[in-house]
Amino acid sequence: MEWSDIKIFLAVARASTLGGAAKTLNLSHPTIGRRVRALEAATGQTLFQRSADGFILTDEGHVVLSLAETMEESALTIERRLAGDAKEIDGKLRISSADWFGAFVLPPVLAAFQTSNPNVELELLTGTRLFSLAQRDADVVFRIVPFDEPDVVQRRLLDMQYGVYVNAMSEEPTLGDGSGYRLITMDTSLGLFPDITWLRDRYPNAKVSVSGNNRHVQAQLCAAGLGIAVLPRPVGDQVPNLRRLELTEAPPERAIWMGYHRDLRRLSRLRAFVETTIALVAA
Repeated sequence: MEWSDIKIFLAVARASTLGGAAKTLNLSHPTIGRRVRALEAATGQTLFQRSADGFILTDEGHVVLSLAETMEESALTIERRLAGDAKEIDGKLRISSADWFGAFVLPPVLAAFQTSNPNVELELLTGTRLFSLAQRDADVVFRIVPFDEPDVVQRRLLDMQYGVYVNAMSEEPTLGDGSGYRLITMDTSLGLFPDITWLRDRYPNAKVSVSGNNRHVQAQLCAAGLGIAVLPRPVGDQVPNLRRLELTEAPPERAIWMGYHRDLRRLSRLRAFVETTIALVAA
């Protein structure tokens, strides 16, 4: 039984389809199917039940799953620790953050870092997905909630300020309780956002015109005159055609956390990136 076959087994178990596993591992659909059949032949067990809904683990498959996950963790630990002992400042560094943080906060950090470390290839992964540091989906992650994984080294990087913005060409609004005004808000299916809760509570009679999951898009909608938006200051202050309102009460701040796996703490390129980030971003 080869580790490469175990990786394929895990990918199919997690994706429930050959196509999903193929996409995860960057292999062809037929290759995944062939390797699964070979693994079942090698073990003498049927590990998956094939159905219209995809590949479902059998009882034997569940037994293999727990052992396979142990093998995976051991392999990842070896990979992380070997990477953590690397001394040369070269190679690839994967960075994960929210879309707006990657677009409006990180560019000067990445530029300064690569000027000093031209042999490091940077990969910036943005979106709402929480990338796993243990699985090495990313080497360093920025997020608005603390990390709860025990093996993550984390730092509270800064307290992000938020502001309330309107279209720059609109008249100075007399907001009152929000009657007659429209709001641009976050999609609440992603969780609660203190700044959005503050906005709705402050202007209870304002109607929501648009909700979404991307702060940059919300800023563009606000600039187009679709409503009032509360935005991280780096976004709202940099997007053209927006004006920040001077209010007696500012929206609540949110902490930005930076984290990386402890096995990579000696990785030269990671240490250099963390130092650059702290120097340019941390309050």
